[in-house]
Amino acid sequence: MRSYARAIYVLIFGLAFSAAVDAQQLRIGYVDMKEVLDNAPQVIAGRAKLDREFRSRNDSIEIDELRADALDTRLQQANLTSDNTVQLEREIRELRRNISRRKEDLRDELSFRRTEEVQQLEEEINVAVQEIARRNGFDLIISSPVVYASPDLNITDLILEQLEVEFAADQMELSTP
Repeated sequence: MRSYARAIYVLIFGLAFSAAVDAQQLRIGYVDMKEVLDNAPQVIAGRAKLDREFRSRNDSIEIDELRADALDTRLQQANLTSDNTVQLEREIRELRRNISRRKEDLRDELSFRRTEEVQQLEEEINVAVQEIARRNGFDLIISSPVVYASPDLNITDLILEQLEVEFAADQMELSTP
């Protein structure tokens, strides 16, 4: 009976030891998603696209802000009748309200479009992560935010390189007739 118990203990110890050895061979990688979303060429191109899309509206708001400042200066420097002063103050107030509304609308729409762009890129980023994981034999890839990840586990540069390759291929594909 004693040898039977001993055999069970040896078996359990052997299984635990082999599990520990297998765990040591586990390859884990870490991806800093903030860095990816700040530096991936797809994201940079998306930002440029949004800038082009919203530039004219932003420029229009800036022109109206300059106009409101000029009207403020005119109000402060001019000797206007009280009726003209009241009318100019009203015009400035309405212009500033209009600017404020347009700025808020622009911020909301820009935020919505940025979110849309990032969501469209999530699948492409996930595919790049999976490709790097398969190619380099990773068993597990985690992404930020995490409490701690050793710099040795950081594969963010590999992901960015993969995204650059994919971006270049997409650009070549778009330029080919």
